[in-house]
Amino acid sequence: MKWKQFLTPVAKMTPEELRRFMDERSQGDYTLLDVREPGEYEAGHLPGARLIPVTDVSDRIKELDPDKPTVAYCAIGGRSRVAAQYLSGRGFREVYNLMGGLKAWEGAEAFGPPETGLIEMTGDETETDFLIWAYSQEKGLQEFYRATSHQMDSREAAELFLTLADVEDKHQQRIYKLFQAVNPGAGSIEEFEAEIETKYLEGGLTTEEFLGHYRPALDGPAEVVMLAMAIETQALDLYLRFAQMAAEPGLKDTVMTLAGDEREHLKHLGQLLDTMT
Repeated sequence: MKWKQFLTPVAKMTPEELRRFMDERSQGDYTLLDVREPGEYEAGHLPGARLIPVTDVSDRIKELDPDKPTVAYCAIGGRSRVAAQYLSGRGFREVYNLMGGLKAWEGAEAFGPPETGLIEMTGDETETDFLIWAYSQEKGLQEFYRATSHQMDSREAAELFLTLADVEDKHQQRIYKLFQAVNPGAGSIEEFEAEIETKYLEGGLTTEEFLGHYRPALDGPAEVVMLAMAIETQALDLYLRFAQMAAEPGLKDTVMTLAGDEREHLKHLGQLLDTMT
């Protein structure tokens, strides 16, 4: 056995350093590597993380780009240290181990197995297919926000849901502009929307699936914002996972554009939550 690859020292990264690292880079310029078991990943993971259990890393190393910075993490940092040392020993240029693992993260997490929300997607879709799919989820979330606003006892919470619904309208317009760029002869947004079927929220889950996992209290505006952040985290995770399987370079770029939008939206929601707590 080549012990040297397991003894190679690797750089450590704290959760705060990882946040800055992610803020300073585009989503596709680095790899988040989750080396835990599938059940752990399903319960909660960093948005866009690639799941390769530590015992499979050596067999699946070709799935990773040695030229991209790679941040490995596990539950508390032990398994990811082993994985990071192995990757460094195999020529990966920039590898980090997340100190304290996911337990120390205290940030946004997505949930569900790697195929969550992708049941209808193969990776061979065109940009047009993807944008229709993305628009339908934005529309589904807007409808959810508007319907939920009528169920709130708190007037503040109800008004915030309606504000969030208006934000989703802006997101839909953004996606439709991208759709027009790909399809110059497209009709009006109203004609386009008439053909849209809404089955899922952003993130590719049905309302029942999301609420069954998240179970929000929704007692006031802060809880509404936390619900919105949880949904946007699922959307970011879905786009980043789909980008990993997208076959067309142009499609991958479009997916990453929307992933960047979701990340910015999450930041704004976080700033709003900070004013409430």
